[in-house]
Amino acid sequence: MRELARIAAAAAVTACIAAAPAVAQAQNEDVSGEITLMSYAGIFEDQYKQAVIEPFLEAYPNVSVNYFTTGNSAQMLGALRAQQSDPQIDVAIFDAGVGLVGNAEGLLSRISVDEVPNLADLHPLATVQEGYGPAVTFDNLVIIYDTQDVEGSPTSLAELWNEKYDGSVGVSAMPNIQGIALTVMTASMLGEDWTKSIDGAIAKLAELAPRVQTFDPQPDGYTMVLNDSLVIATGWNARAQLFRQQSDGRLGIMLPDEGSVFQINSINLVEGAPNKPAALAFIDYALSPEAQKRFTEAMYYAPVNTKAEIDPAAMEKTALSRMDEMLPLDWAWVAQVRDAWNERWRREVIAAGR
Repeated sequence: MRELARIAAAAAVTACIAAAPAVAQAQNEDVSGEITLMSYAGIFEDQYKQAVIEPFLEAYPNVSVNYFTTGNSAQMLGALRAQQSDPQIDVAIFDAGVGLVGNAEGLLSRISVDEVPNLADLHPLATVQEGYGPAVTFDNLVIIYDTQDVEGSPTSLAELWNEKYDGSVGVSAMPNIQGIALTVMTASMLGEDWTKSIDGAIAKLAELAPRVQTFDPQPDGYTMVLNDSLVIATGWNARAQLFRQQSDGRLGIMLPDEGSVFQINSINLVEGAPNKPAALAFIDYALSPEAQKRFTEAMYYAPVNTKAEIDPAAMEKTALSRMDEMLPLDWAWVAQVRDAWNERWRREVIAAGR
């Protein structure tokens, strides 16, 4: 009798396990309709579609995803502002600093763990204040360069000012957040406390401006380095790692001795989203261990879900492996000074260029 009971219990457990995917699939099929995701173009779009969106569509067969982009994070925020009275976008992925502005302006919605269960497993750095959209990727600023034109392996941010690169420097200027990060890193190089003043950093960047070929690399600095349009430029670590891999090491990557800036992309539910249930399902899926693992291993953005089991070789290339070299920048504070910094870039840095 005991043996029969044991067999029956085991069979019941097996049946429950077998039934779980079917139940989950049935629940997923209850979610339907189209959502519009707004995020970055180029290689990010290509990799994100493959690693996250396509598997999501398999898991949610009655949902379709329209991928929309309108440039950098500041431009995406502008699109949300323009649509505030009649939102056309459901989910937005952009930098957390811009997300904080969107939160304050009522453009984005709070979300809860009841709506998005994977919120419970996120890295402490991924949680955004007051319950708004959390981080979906971690990254950091780097300097990229053409190893065919740059001797050795430079280690200092000061390499940007090397006269050898006159006319071959690319800088993504503010309002692009690379400009914010470069301002902080330049202040660090000068020993300046950027929370009190950026006068020294702005003056130093104005000295760099005449050497800059473009303050808006198109399509991006990585491609421009590899097609011989630039020699050295600012860039993000994750994208740089992928371009270095694809170029067989021609693209060099420098994390300066003076430190780097940790960057967070947040995933956000738009206030008044046309299809909120499907949007929440997508956000939850994007934060899941499996989606985080695929995207990290495809493009080297550091994962935000602590349960994601990342290949060690891929993890070593991410921002989380270099946290001791990140400068202590508070993006919530940056949101307060962003407009003033942007104006100084426009008047004092970009105006000093060619």
